[in-house]
Amino acid sequence: MPRRSVNPSRRVSDGALPSVGGLFHPKSRSPPVLTIALVVLGVILLISYFNSGSGVTVTSREAVTRSEGSCTSEVMRALPYLKKAYGNAMQKVLHVGPDSCTVVSNLLKEGKVEAWGVEPYDLEDTDSTCKSLVRKGFVRMSDIKSPLPYRSDSFNLVVVSDALDYLTPRYLNKTLPDLARVSTDGLVIFAGNPGQQKAKVSELPKFGRPAKLRSSSWWTRYFVQTGLTENEGPLKKFEEATSENKYKPDCQIFHLSSPSFHVEESSHKQPASHQQ
Repeated sequence: MPRRSVNPSRRVSDGALPSVGGLFHPKSRSPPVLTIALVVLGVILLISYFNSGSGVTVTSREAVTRSEGSCTSEVMRALPYLKKAYGNAMQKVLHVGPDSCTVVSNLLKEGKVEAWGVEPYDLEDTDSTCKSLVRKGFVRMSDIKSPLPYRSDSFNLVVVSDALDYLTPRYLNKTLPDLARVSTDGLVIFAGNPGQQKAKVSELPKFGRPAKLRSSSWWTRYFVQTGLTENEGPLKKFEEATSENKYKPDCQIFHLSSPSFHVEESSHKQPASHQQ
C-alpha cells in the first residue's frame, strides 16, 4: 500500500516508491514480452526488499485501531489496573501508538494525570477533541523510527501499543532504547499475541503487510539483549489487581524497568516544553 511516513516535525512526506511502470519511456520500442518480463522482475525485487528487513510504518490509523485484537483498545481496558500498579508513576504518562488522542483524553479527564501522546501514523478524520490535543501539543505525529522529540526523563511512564509489532529488529534496536530514554519509572508494552488475528484478510492492503506477532519468549530474550529488565514491583501489583477483577488481556503486556539509555541530548532534537 502507498505509505507516507510522518517526520518528527509533524510535516507529512509525500514521497513514495517510484512506479515500476515509470521506469520505461513511453516511446520505448522494447518487445512486449521483454517489457512484461522486466516489470515482473522489478516487482519481485521490490517484494524482496520489503521482506529483507526494512521497518514498516502503517499509515492507516483506522486500519490499526479498528482491526480485531487492537492493543490500543486493550490499553483503555487496562488503565484502571495500571493506575493501581504504578500509583504516583502515573503522574506524567506518554502513550505511543495509534489513537493516542483517545488514550490521552481519558487520562487527562482524571485531573491528576498529565498525559501526552505520539501518533506514529497519519491522523485522518479526527474529531474536534483530537484536533485540539494536536493543536495544543499534547499529541504529536512522529515517526518512531526516529528519535522521539522529547528530552531524557521527560515522563514517569511510557505506554506503547500497536507500534512495535510493525517494526523489524533493525528498527526495534533504535526505537526501544529511545522509548526507555524518555522514561524514569518504566515502560509498559502492549504486543499482539502470535495466535491473535491482528487484521482481517480484507484489511491487509491497508497495512501493506501484516504485523509480526512475536511470542512471549521472543520478547523476553530481546528485552534481555537490549538491557531491559522486568519491573517486578508494578508487575506484581498489576497481576494482583487484574486477578481480583478476573481481567484477562487479549494482548501481551510487558512491564519493564528503564535502564540508563540516556544518550547525549545533543544527538536528539530539542523538544518544545510540555504544555500544561
